[in-house]
Formats: sequence, C-alpha cells, structure tokens
Amino acid sequence: MSFNGLRQARTARGWSQRRLVAGIEQYARQRGLSVASTVSLSVYVSEWENGKRTISTEYAAILRGVLGLTDAELFGSVTAQAVATLDGYDELVTRIEAVRSLSAGMVDTLLSQTELLRPMDRQLGAPQLVDQMAAHLRTMEDALTFAVLPDARRPVARALAGAATLAAWQALDVGAADRAWRHYELAKSAARDADEPAFLAHAMGEQAYVLADAGKAELAIALVQEAQRAGHGRIPQRLVAWLQAAEAELCALASRSEECRHALDRASAVLPDGDDPRDPDMPSIFLNHSHLTRWRGNVLALLGDDQAASDLHAALDAMDPTFVRAQAGVRGDLAQAHLVRGEHDEAMKQLQEARLLASRTGSVRHLRRIERLTQAM
Repeated sequence: MSFNGLRQARTARGWSQRRLVAGIEQYARQRGLSVASTVSLSVYVSEWENGKRTISTEYAAILRGVLGLTDAELFGSVTAQAVATLDGYDELVTRIEAVRSLSAGMVDTLLSQTELLRPMDRQLGAPQLVDQMAAHLRTMEDALTFAVLPDARRPVARALAGAATLAAWQALDVGAADRAWRHYELAKSAARDADEPAFLAHAMGEQAYVLADAGKAELAIALVQEAQRAGHGRIPQRLVAWLQAAEAELCALASRSEECRHALDRASAVLPDGDDPRDPDMPSIFLNHSHLTRWRGNVLALLGDDQAASDLHAALDAMDPTFVRAQAGVRGDLAQAHLVRGEHDEAMKQLQEARLLASRTGSVRHLRRIERLTQAM
C-alpha cells in the first residue's frame, strides 16, 4: 500500500507520530489485536510516512479504525480502473456466482478447519489463534454475504454459527469482552439464518457468561433461561443438559443456592448416558457425566459446599490431558474449595498449578480469577 495521505491525516489532527502510535496501541488493546512494541511502532510510522515500509493489511485496518478514514483517503486515490470496477456490477456478480457454485465439499472444509482450531485452542490458548480465527470468520462471512438463496446460505450460515461461537469464547478468555459480545451476536444471526435452534441456544447460553463476567449475573441467568425456551423441544438432550448446568453456575454466582441445585439435578437427569461427550449434530458441546461432575464441583465450590473438593479431585483425575485451559479452571475451583475448608496450603498449591496452566494458554479470564483467590488467602 502507498503511504500517501497518512502524514496528512495525522498532522490534520495535530497529532505527533508518538500520539499516532498511542492510538494504534489503544485501538489494538481494546479489540484484542496483536501489534508490535512501542519502539517498533514508532519506527513503522516513520517508515510508512516516508515510503520506506509497506503498510500491511492488518495495520491498514487498524489505521482506518484509528483515523476514521478509508484506504483511498489514507493511502492515495484509487485508479480509474478501480473506480469503474467499484461503480459497476462485474465484481458483485462474480462473487455471487462463486458462492452459488460453492460445493458441499467446500463447506465441509470450513467445518473441518473449525474442528482443527478447537484442540489447538484447548491446548495452546486463544492468543495463539487470533489471526487464524479472524481469517476463518472473514472467509465464511464473505461467503454468506454473497449467498443469495436459502439453499446456498444455510450450510454456510451453520458453519459460521459454530465458528463464531468458538471465536467468541476465545475472545472472552483473553478479556476482549466487546469482541466476544459481537462474535456471539454474529453467531446468533448466522444460526437464525441457518434455521438452527441448537446453535442459537448455545450461542445465547455462552453469551450469558459475558454478562456474568461483567457483574450482571441476574441478567445472565435470564439470558440462559431464554436460550432454553428458544430451544425447547428442538435441541439435543446434551445441549439441554449443558444449558441447565450453565444456569446452575450462573445461579451460584448470584447466590441463588436452591435454584442452582435444582438446575444441577435437571442437568444430570437429561444428560445422555455414555462416555462420548459430543453429539454429531452439535460439535460445539463437550459434555458427558465426567464433565458434569467437574462442572458440579465448580458450582459447589462457588456455593462454598464442602463436597466440592472431592468432586473436583475425581474430575481432575479423569480429565483429558489435552484440555489444558480447562485444567486451569479445575485447579482454580479446587483452590476455592480448599479455601472454604480452611486448607490454605493445598489451596496455594492448586493456585500455583492453575497459574502455570493459565499462563501457558494465555487465559486472562482464569488469571483474573486466580488473582482474586490469591488475594482472598
């Protein structure tokens, strides 16, 4: 990209290069984006303005957001040929036809890419995948934008609903609440487009955790209950159990003990038997009775129930070692359970293990909780 217009845009605002660097950092921080160090950014800005460095697509997007200008305004006017293309229909028709001919195999490829990102997310953590996830979502959003008829839209929308929900949870894990919320809205919109009540209910249920993390537990409970009503009679039993367990956890956060225990009992009653934690039609959900035991331990720990520690130790022993971030959560739950029992040495041991795992996966969400528990000791 050309540098034309960047210096003018900066000086028109009365900004120094240092002020522009600060704006880039703030914009990236608010959206959970990764940028270079302050020193490197200072060099980049100088070289961009002097035409010594090409502005990458990623930094161009940030500069658009920081300065509120288009690529044409920042990097030079478009050519006459580009204007003709933009003013005509050739490109639009080409993209519509491309999506129209999108094969089932291509949609399967998109779904497979999402499935590949899931274990990477569990083991490596969300920060490692931010660029891959963003590109994956853009591909599906573009395909859906130019899909005209329902038969073309539904499979793409279904794939997008699942991927956007995963991306939202990753954003929540790194503390990017606004991005998480927007991704959940994208997932809900795609689920409605696909006429997939299960994907809609799941996105709503997970979105409730954004509210809970923001201190709005009562509103979070209302949202997860609305998710259950939206999916009533039209979603897999495993998802029903997941929503009940989520309601139990949110009720525990709101100190609604009796409702919490009732929700746990309902989750246990409807969860299908067997060790398989997934349904073929609902790949976003991982839940079997071992997972539910772990979840029950988490909820009981929040309630200060003495039974929590035994449930959590049993769950930890049975955990799949690839669920690295989840192990950090269980260790945090165990720390809380041992604190309730006055077992401070064991609680500290669990917090140390949890901190290592959370740091390894870059889980800001878990690290914040670990810090709160550490301060409570």
